[in-house]
Amino acid sequence: MSEQQVTRWVMTAQGEPCEARIEPLADPPAGEAVVEVAGCGVCHTDISFLHQGVPTRAALPLALGHEISGKVVALGNGVDESLLGETVLVPAVMPCGECELCLGGHRRICRAQVMPGNDRHGGFASHVTVPARYLCPVPAAVMAKHELWELSVVADAITTPFQAVRSSGLTEGDLAICIGVGGIGIHGVQIAAAVGAKVIALDIDDDKLAVAREHGAAAAINTRDLGIKEIKGQVKAAARELGAPSTRWRIFETSGSKPGQEAAYALLNQGAHLAIVGFTLAKSELRLSNLMAFDATVQGNWGCDAALYPEVLAWIGDGRIKVSPFVEKFALADINEVLDRAHAGTLQRRGVLVP
Repeated sequence: MSEQQVTRWVMTAQGEPCEARIEPLADPPAGEAVVEVAGCGVCHTDISFLHQGVPTRAALPLALGHEISGKVVALGNGVDESLLGETVLVPAVMPCGECELCLGGHRRICRAQVMPGNDRHGGFASHVTVPARYLCPVPAAVMAKHELWELSVVADAITTPFQAVRSSGLTEGDLAICIGVGGIGIHGVQIAAAVGAKVIALDIDDDKLAVAREHGAAAAINTRDLGIKEIKGQVKAAARELGAPSTRWRIFETSGSKPGQEAAYALLNQGAHLAIVGFTLAKSELRLSNLMAFDATVQGNWGCDAALYPEVLAWIGDGRIKVSPFVEKFALADINEVLDRAHAGTLQRRGVLVP
């Protein structure tokens, strides 16, 4: 690989534009693979690193980006040769697969995990070198209906809410409340609806709520000018109209905002489950005794177990989850403009950077 080059757009300091760096493409270490990037989605986490004071685990300069799809072009020692040439998804969080946590079924909290764009160079580049163990080949049936670049967002925007829904125990006939239905939230709506749940979408944007209705939400509530009590009242009324259960609500907070998180916590009722999927540095004051009184649970959601990726791709293949309407293609060279628009909230769909 030494004659090939890799172009990376690296973050050099918080708040500064990314810079292009070109250098020789090194051979992959044992157990790893080089993936030629087809697309890398722009996530709120990237904006958190670049603009909101969240530190990366690896030192700068660093190429961000953890929603990656591409083609395997080189293998390190010990990697199954059948992987060479495969079109793959790169999981956003890759565990080691060998430690006590991994062997005990707790792969998402593996202490040796690798997250591209955080622990090492990520997908805002022409190539990325990653552990090969959990690379997920994309089935031909999925590729027949999609372009590889657009599937990059599966690696976080779709798999993360899929994990949240799976962890919540949501089943047919349950009530799912999705708070923040742009970005990853619209996929949470689709997944909950595909399970057979009755979905109520909450957002402060009428356009996003309209899209949520088109893709599985049975009710939609604009919370922009509503206080907590009003939100609770409207959600209860909507639940009654839908014939949904009055207890054991499944609440998915994907807005990554303080108001969203506070509304989500306020909606807890008997036996409810709250999944915190979005991220914010903002702090909230909560009465934790509500958890005791309602016998409710609150669960964090650090990415998705890589073992679930094939199932998610199967759902996409049979049409239960739509991808194409929610992504927009941009040239990697336009990265700084796209990141600025993502930070300003002016992207209508999830941006995918394509080398």
